[in-house]
Amino acid sequence: MYLQKLQFCVSIILITSSSFCFGSHRNDPYNPMARLSSVRTASRGRTSYYDSDSWRQLMLKRSRAASSSTSLKLVNVNDYGARGDGSDDTEAFMKAWEVACSAQRAALVVPQSKTYRLTPITFSGPCKSDVTVKIYGTIEASTDQSAYQKDPRQWLKFENLENLAVEGGGYINGNGETWWKKSCKRDPNLPCKDAPTALTFQECNNLRVADLSIKDAQQMHLVFQKCVNVRAVNLQITAPEESPNTDGIHVTETQNIIIDSCVIGTGDDCISIVSGSRKVQATDITCGPGHGISIGSLGADKSADYVSDVLINKAKLSGTKNGVRIKTWQGGSGYARNIKFENIAMTNVENPIIIDQNYCDQKESCPQQAAAVQVTDVSYMNIRGTSASEEAIKFDCSKNHPCQDIFLQNINLQSGSSVTEASCSNVRLTQTGRVSPHCT
Repeated sequence: MYLQKLQFCVSIILITSSSFCFGSHRNDPYNPMARLSSVRTASRGRTSYYDSDSWRQLMLKRSRAASSSTSLKLVNVNDYGARGDGSDDTEAFMKAWEVACSAQRAALVVPQSKTYRLTPITFSGPCKSDVTVKIYGTIEASTDQSAYQKDPRQWLKFENLENLAVEGGGYINGNGETWWKKSCKRDPNLPCKDAPTALTFQECNNLRVADLSIKDAQQMHLVFQKCVNVRAVNLQITAPEESPNTDGIHVTETQNIIIDSCVIGTGDDCISIVSGSRKVQATDITCGPGHGISIGSLGADKSADYVSDVLINKAKLSGTKNGVRIKTWQGGSGYARNIKFENIAMTNVENPIIIDQNYCDQKESCPQQAAAVQVTDVSYMNIRGTSASEEAIKFDCSKNHPCQDIFLQNINLQSGSSVTEASCSNVRLTQTGRVSPHCT
C-alpha cells in the first residue's frame, strides 16, 4: 500500500511539473540534479515571431488532459533490465519504450547517477498516447563501429511521434573520437564516410526537446528532419573545435521550429538550416567555437532547395570561423528568402557577415555555372563586435542571379589590428544608419 501511495504521489508531481506547461527543470521536484549554469532558463512571455495559435491550442489540450487524469505510468528502464554498468542496455531500453508507447499516459525514466551504453536504437511511433522521456542520467554511445552497419547514419532516433517531450537535465554522449580519427577531414588519405548523428527526430509533430547536454557526437549532434511544431530549449551542445562535421543543431525539411536559450560549441556550424525548412526562429544563442550560424549549403549537385522565413535574434558568437552565413552551390535552383539576422554580438569572428553563392566544399575546384539558388529579402540589423579578418562583410553573389533586397542597418564590425572592409559583388542592397564597413 505504501508503494502504491508513493507512485501516486510521484505521478501527481510529474503531471504538475511536465513540459506540457513549459516549466523549467528547476521546478521539477523529481529531478534533484542541478542544471549547468551556462544554460539559461528560457524567457517567459516572449511573443513568437510566427503565428503560434496552433501551438497554444495544443498546450490547452494537453493541460486539460493532464488535469483530467491522475494515472501516469512510470516506466523506469532499470525495471526492464538496464544496468548502467558499461554493458549493452539497448534491449532493456527497447522493452521499456514498447511499454511506454503502448500505455495511455507514460513517462519513460532514465535514472540519474548511472551511465547507460546503447548501440543504435529507434524509438518508433505512433504511440497510444503522449510520451515524455525523462533523461536524468547519462546515455552513452557504444564505440563498437560494427554495431552501426545496419544504419551508419543514426544512433538515437525518434520517429513518427506526436506530442513527444524529451527532457530532464541529463547527458547524451556520442563518444565521437573513435569516429573523428577515421574522418577524411582529419586525414585526407582516408575515404570519406558518413558517421552517425547522435540524436535524430524524424517526422515528429508537436515536439519539445529541453534541458539536455549533448556532447561529442559521432557527426551531427541534433537533427530535426521533417518535423512540425518544434521547441528546442535550454540545450548545451559541445565538442572539440577540431571535431569534423559535428554540427550542433541541424534543421532540414522542418516547419515552425523555435530554438531558444542554447549554448553550442562544436567543430562545425552551431546551427545549420537546409532545404525544406521554413518558419525557423533561433533566439538567445551562444555560439563558439564552430563555423557560426548557417543557412545552407543549398543547391548541391544541381538540386532545387528552398528555405524561407528565418529569424536569428539575440545571438553571441565568439571565435567562430564564420558569423551569420548563407551558402549556396553554383548550378542549383530554388531560393533562400525572408531571412533576418538581428541583435547579434560577435567577438573575434573570421567572416562576420557572408553570403556565398559560389560555395565549393570539395578538393577540386568547382566549374562556373549560370544557374543559382536565388537569395532575396535578407536583413542584417544591430550587429556589432570584432572581426578576426579584414573582410568583415562579404557578399559574393551570382552574376546571373544577383542577391536582391539585402538590407543593412546599424552594423559596426571593427578589427583590433586593421581597418575592416566590405566586399560586395553582384548584390542589390540598402544601407541605413551606421554601417561599418560600408559596401561601395
